[in-house]
Amino acid sequence: MTRTLDAYLAGSARLLAATRASGLDRRVEQAIKVSVAALRKSKALLVCGNGGSASDAMHIAGELVARFLIDRPALPVIALSANPAMLTAWANDIDYETVFARQVEAYGAKGGALIAISTSGNSKNVVEALKVARARGLTTIGLTGQGGGKMAPLCDILLDVPSRVTPRVQEIHIALYHFICMEIEARLAPKR
Repeated sequence: MTRTLDAYLAGSARLLAATRASGLDRRVEQAIKVSVAALRKSKALLVCGNGGSASDAMHIAGELVARFLIDRPALPVIALSANPAMLTAWANDIDYETVFARQVEAYGAKGGALIAISTSGNSKNVVEALKVARARGLTTIGLTGQGGGKMAPLCDILLDVPSRVTPRVQEIHIALYHFICMEIEARLAPKR
């Protein structure tokens, strides 16, 4: 079998079409509304994930703290993967499974929100973060692959891409969170 860019992009296009048909619109709108409500109350929007999903968490925070498309005031968004001193200290001295949960305990407040990213939905430290977020009264939003794995019952809003292939799920996650960032920014930017 010959692999070509065209074939790869055709696979991406098929998954984009399947995602469009999967009925995520209402849930994405809920995620936007919850995030906007938290940010309007000056509650932090927390974001976590491992590996590529850690990069996605930092990408989301970067778009919302800095800017996506509009010049506007900064928003309190924290990527829980962005503090290597905390991550390595806690992982070394305590354990890695609670490295995000500890930060949710530190920064999360009732009325805030957590975006938890795991392509499988089974990352233990992301699952633990969701548990603490729910206990503290944060709304939980999950970006996952098909079905949501162990994260599904812990997410108030589950945005599960209809695939279990990690790089494919990540491609769609980028499209979803770019749209979410665009809408959060547009709804919170001062009216001109």
